[in-house]
Amino acid sequence: MMRELAAVWSPLAPSPLLWIVVTLVAYLLARRLQRLLGGSALANPVLIAIVLTASAVLASGTTYATYFSGAQFINFLLGPATVALAVPLARNIRQVRGSLRGLVIALVCGSLASTVSGLAIVWALGGSRIIALSMAPKAVTTPIAMAVSQQIGGAPALTAALAIVGGIFAASIGRRLLSILRIHDHRAHGFAAGVAGSGVAAAEAATLGGLAAAFAALGVALNGVVTALVTPALVSFAW
Repeated sequence: MMRELAAVWSPLAPSPLLWIVVTLVAYLLARRLQRLLGGSALANPVLIAIVLTASAVLASGTTYATYFSGAQFINFLLGPATVALAVPLARNIRQVRGSLRGLVIALVCGSLASTVSGLAIVWALGGSRIIALSMAPKAVTTPIAMAVSQQIGGAPALTAALAIVGGIFAASIGRRLLSILRIHDHRAHGFAAGVAGSGVAAAEAATLGGLAAAFAALGVALNGVVTALVTPALVSFAW
């Protein structure tokens, strides 16, 4: 049986299209599982798809370079997907203008809390300086987080992993936590997801509707700007 599988796999493995298909199938299966579980945010499709895809890569003995050569088109689409969040933002611009004061307060508090808590957690656990610097910009969208990390002396690859994990965590528990606190305003849900969890959490919040998607997009964009400006100053003060 194993010989037959190897005979089928060998000609397919070098094909770039193979890993695009594997990644998409893993995500579709993850979405299916989430629907079977009643749409629970804890069954985050991004997390499940990562586990399934990583398992396939490891089980097949495929290198990351080979995987990425096939799946890089999906990576390319992250940019257009992020820009597309501007559509619901434009459609709900009046709601945004009417909430500016609260947005500014929430943005400053959220950005500072994320950066300071990242540094404090690593310091309290006895982590190294480079880990702390990699942790500081964890709550912004991955490309900005990596750029900030490189600027302040962190490890961009580690920051990228932390940003993705943080986004999945925020997407999984954010809506439930706000509901427990009896916060049901879609503007709050969207903006909190954008500030706390970047793109992954913003996508989860967008399922609530266009208003939540608009505030999630705004949270992602503004938190990226504030973090890029504030984090280097905080790091220079701390060290």
